Amino acid sequence: MALNNHHHLSNSLSLFLLSFILATLITSSQGDQRVWQDRYPFIQRASLFSSSESYGGEKEYDYIVVGGGTSGCPLAATLSQNYSVLLLERGGVPFANINVSFLSNFHITLADTSASSASQFFVSTDGVFNARARVLGGGTSINAGFYTRASTRYVKKAGWDAKLVNESYPWVEKQIVHEPIFEPWQRVVRDSLVEVGVAPNNGFTYDHLYGTKVGGTIFDKYGRRHTAAELLALANAKNLDVLIHARVQKIIFDTTGLKPRAVGVHFKDENGAQHVAHISKRRRSEVIVACGAIGSPQLLLLSGIGPKADLEKLNISVVHDNKFVGKHMSDNPLNSIFVPFNRPVNQSLIETVGITKKGVYIEASSGFSQSPDSIHCHHGVASAEIGQLSTIPPKRRTQEAIEAFKRNKKDLPHEAFHGGFILEKIAYPKSKGQLVLNNTNVDDNPIVTFNYFSHPKDLRQCVKGIRIVKKLLRSKPFLNFTKGNKQTVEKLLNLSITANINMIPRHTNDTKSLKQFCKDTVISIWHYHGGCHVGHVVNKDYEVIGVHRLRVIDGSTFHESPGTNPQATVMMLGRYMGVKILRDRLGRSAGL
Repeated sequence: MALNNHHHLSNSLSLFLLSFILATLITSSQGDQRVWQDRYPFIQRASLFSSSESYGGEKEYDYIVVGGGTSGCPLAATLSQNYSVLLLERGGVPFANINVSFLSNFHITLADTSASSASQFFVSTDGVFNARARVLGGGTSINAGFYTRASTRYVKKAGWDAKLVNESYPWVEKQIVHEPIFEPWQRVVRDSLVEVGVAPNNGFTYDHLYGTKVGGTIFDKYGRRHTAAELLALANAKNLDVLIHARVQKIIFDTTGLKPRAVGVHFKDENGAQHVAHISKRRRSEVIVACGAIGSPQLLLLSGIGPKADLEKLNISVVHDNKFVGKHMSDNPLNSIFVPFNRPVNQSLIETVGITKKGVYIEASSGFSQSPDSIHCHHGVASAEIGQLSTIPPKRRTQEAIEAFKRNKKDLPHEAFHGGFILEKIAYPKSKGQLVLNNTNVDDNPIVTFNYFSHPKDLRQCVKGIRIVKKLLRSKPFLNFTKGNKQTVEKLLNLSITANINMIPRHTNDTKSLKQFCKDTVISIWHYHGGCHVGHVVNKDYEVIGVHRLRVIDGSTFHESPGTNPQATVMMLGRYMGVKILRDRLGRSAGL
């Protein structure tokens, strides 16, 4: 009887604890939602949009910003200081999404391929898994969080005003950037890089300096992510409307003048209802596209700006014939070495970086890979399921084929969850690709090709980078940490090839030929750029060539990816161009 009472008490206690935990989680989630709605009262669902003013007449905006991402949020916040702004974001908010908000859940968003995910999965024709953001805050809501500025060389080459650049970075940093906790794995990679000659040790800095450094992070000391969406807190709330789940279908043009003129956008809300938003008829009102390196060229093409022949094939009315839209795109090839541990390791994303003079960057992550509950998911850069699909012909790389391929892959090592990764990235790839429309549905991914390692210089640089990593693996700080020996380097290369990041046919010479290793283990760290280049699609002020009242301001305009990781510079560019536009329009009265 006593045993039964004890069992009943135990069950009751368990039920109480479960109820308490669930209530706490629900209350916390509801509390988070109330907090962000109080802080950002201008954010609402697209279905609530009304183009009518309270006192009659159509509501118009001085600026419509398409894409509430890494550049779009700081841009809209800045423009709203003096003018009315409508910011349109196709995804939801990051604030109450625990998969977005916490470092420990970084991999889960990338593994989620559902229509409501903050990450939209795509595969380039090269066969490499990739992702694009679908959430307010853009890439800052799904990336590894590393924050580092562009080099002074990059700023000069871009033709930017160095003084304004150096005012714009701190504007971002004061709001959302932190110094990392600096986990033991990151520390040993830093010490090993310095020992093998990637010197000096530059300590903690945002600056892009040759040698080894610890950069900033948008994760705070509690592991909570702070995205570009939080920069909207600096907006003039009276001048800003933000619509989430607003999927812009195309830009609307007035073609009656000598040059086509952007006048608004056509978008669908979360229920599929159609809406039109217009910019003001005032002379300098504009539509500004900030949809990222995939979304921006895609939207220009869908709106009739691009290669005439390609547009006509899809029955898209040509607004302006420009053969460069979607062309010469690049993605920085990444190769990684997996280092298994015989013990759990703290999770860490990018904190340490080695900036070499050989055109490669060396970075590190740990604790993100496979676990029993996620062994068949692809988890991004540090995953046993990311990589290439070269065993599946390009025309047969459907979502169903990809899922079937993953289900059939059984040789995945459970111990990968206890490992670290050393990442090697080409700084300025010479290989170029392109983006073309798959169809006229903006929700579908376009067809993207990056042509990794098609230029021989990229392959040579990768080999140099892997050689640096091999030296690192044999360094004293590294061996002291891993308790390994110098003979295990080839084993680590083999492990990285056979069980870690690839879905391609194996080559017997992978560890003998570093060129083969580079080609067979290439993945993406989501630093793709181009497609709307300055000088070809936009001018130096980011105005779209051949039309009026339209700009593109984001990473699609970059010829090279800035710094070791681009997010800092993309956010800076949003602030920079917002200030520049206001100063050009208002002079000193802009107050910025």
